[in-house]
Amino acid sequence: MFQARALVKRYGHVTALDGCDFDLLPGEILAVIGDNGAGKSSLIKALSGALTPDSGELLLDGKQVRFHGPADARRAGIETVYQDLAVAPALDIASNLFLGREMRRGGVLGSVFRMLDRDRMQREAAGHMAALKIGIRSMKQTVETLSGGQRQGVAVARSAAFARHVVIMDEPTAALGVKETGMVLDLIRQVRERGLPVVLISHDMPAVFDVADRVHVQRLGRRVAVVRPGDIEMSDAVAIMTGAAPGNLAVGNPAPGNLVPGNPAAGNLAAG
Repeated sequence: MFQARALVKRYGHVTALDGCDFDLLPGEILAVIGDNGAGKSSLIKALSGALTPDSGELLLDGKQVRFHGPADARRAGIETVYQDLAVAPALDIASNLFLGREMRRGGVLGSVFRMLDRDRMQREAAGHMAALKIGIRSMKQTVETLSGGQRQGVAVARSAAFARHVVIMDEPTAALGVKETGMVLDLIRQVRERGLPVVLISHDMPAVFDVADRVHVQRLGRRVAVVRPGDIEMSDAVAIMTGAAPGNLAVGNPAPGNLVPGNPAAGNLAAG
């Protein structure tokens, strides 16, 4: 449902994306992994509208799209949870969920005096949090009083509430403890169960192999493999990611970790 074809992005003499491809299937959790400098950040910025590739194309539901900024991606139904969460700590949960999309009261109070409908935002925020099974009692609680996992929950709920096509999550388990990481992974599954595919960028390999349906492996600005966690060992995925093993790994190969002979060039993927 969301594709990238032959994306190229250069910063002077540095090539961040070198003909990169990307494919997201409906209703899946797709993890994107890669070593530092692999081009993960540039790929995700292109998908979320934060940068415009020098060449290549993006396809959403089979139709070519071009984003000139994150607002374009949001209008297309693509929401991103950034690593820094982009929450306002001093504001309450409901205000954070509707940040930039505040609801106004009806009639003259809303149109002329621009008064917010805080009661409605509180009710709808509670509904969004409950739908993702995030156990916070009051939507009036300020975000700065929440745990790290709960703050992630607020950011995830905000994205899930407004996304129509895709939710992108950048390092959602970074700096979280074991319990909070488990909570965030459950949140990701809840988003998928609501019918939204999720793109998960993470260095946390155990989390990736726990929650992902497929894994996109990025290296040197290109996709070098797409693997299924059930068909490959974690060490093999790391070997492909670091260049210690060729990237032409079969998707769905019945022999876990079995490398298929052939050209190790990026994009040489067996369909499985």
